[in-house]
Amino acid sequence: MSPSPLLPTSLVGSYAQPDWLIDRAKLAGRFPPRVRAQELWRVDPEYLAQAQDDATLLAIRAQEDAGLDIITDGEIRRESYSNHFATALDGVDIDNPGTARDRSGHPNPVPRITGPIRRPRPIEVDDLRFLRRHTDRTIKMTVPGPFTMSQQAQNDHYPDAEAAAMGYAAAVNAEIRDLFAAGADIVQIDEPYMQARPDAARAYGLAALNAALDGVTGTTAVHLCFGYAAIIHERPEGYSFLPELAGCPVDQISIETAQSGLDLGVLSDLTDKTIILGVVDLSTPDVETPEVVAERTRRAFDRIPPGQVVIATDCGMKYLPRAGAEGKMRAMAGAARLLRAELAPPNRRG
Repeated sequence: MSPSPLLPTSLVGSYAQPDWLIDRAKLAGRFPPRVRAQELWRVDPEYLAQAQDDATLLAIRAQEDAGLDIITDGEIRRESYSNHFATALDGVDIDNPGTARDRSGHPNPVPRITGPIRRPRPIEVDDLRFLRRHTDRTIKMTVPGPFTMSQQAQNDHYPDAEAAAMGYAAAVNAEIRDLFAAGADIVQIDEPYMQARPDAARAYGLAALNAALDGVTGTTAVHLCFGYAAIIHERPEGYSFLPELAGCPVDQISIETAQSGLDLGVLSDLTDKTIILGVVDLSTPDVETPEVVAERTRRAFDRIPPGQVVIATDCGMKYLPRAGAEGKMRAMAGAARLLRAELAPPNRRG
């Protein structure tokens, strides 16, 4: 692992999948799948794993070439951020799905919980090992959160939603431990539904997240957002659930600020956390200048020191065209260079 510089740069998780791998028009024309969506892949099943490996290598190289410091696998093998993991668990019926409402209120086919949630085997460890083999930079792997998965399922087994979330938490906890054992530097839990459903998040979601982190050693992060900008167009001005994470044992918190123009006063409640600061707008493929990204980043310095900031995208880059994604990554790296030069001691400048 390379040493981490001041203001390291990172994707939240996903990178733009190639058009030759996945039907991006179909992908963008629907809500993120909760059950399997194999019809999205353009490659024959017998060649799909090989094609996904090749596309993952492209994603890794694109991040490195752009100058990012923390590398993900781009979530290239996933049809959505959550279904890759959620549909690999025991205790869910994906062939006879249930229904649950998305954060927009739209009904979606979802896994139907028919028995105890169990993780039959490590789900992302091979993906993590592939990433580790192909970069010497700091690496991050993302897993869907237990609360979010419980909201993206129809519960036909557990006595209540809290019990279902705790079942998911045990599976996530086991996965995180295995990912660190396999060489992950950072593991991020994606919990966008904590923002979408704050009352339930307070009632039992935070307890489920804490259970997923129980006994974990290694740098952990949690990501909250307002949804993919390509699908959820309205952005609130503030988070409905964020200060509650102050007491959570997670090390890093990933938030979006570029699309929402978020009031960064909320960071005053999270001063003991590293903030993965979303400063790249994913609602448009237009590429920001490094100066614009740097200015969005500077807004946080009144609340938390630069040493606790990671420069990142607002959310996943999955729905962006690759040219826009590449340009935005370069803008992030350029912004980091500008800010590091500004913040360097006087005798080290120039």
